[in-house]
Amino acid sequence: MPNIKSASKRARQSIKRRDKNAAVKGLLKTVAKKTELLIAEKKIDDAKTVLKTYYKFIDKAAGKGILKKNTAARRKSKLTRKINIAAKQ
Repeated sequence: MPNIKSASKRARQSIKRRDKNAAVKGLLKTVAKKTELLIAEKKIDDAKTVLKTYYKFIDKAAGKGILKKNTAARRKSKLTRKINIAAKQ
């Protein structure tokens, strides 16, 4: 436990931020898994609508600094590629 008052405040803030970031990352994983499940079930139109919400969430996370910009772009690209491949088949 920190001895200095400002250090203890910083520790409390760190815990709050960690919990918020974990919640956002968990939401991203959930939406991505839902999209991949729809792709596996060949429900391409539904997957595309869920992909739009995934884009919204991932852009917000990148804007807030939870994810790096390139990581967000890579994840969006990866999921979009999967949908496009499934749509062609």
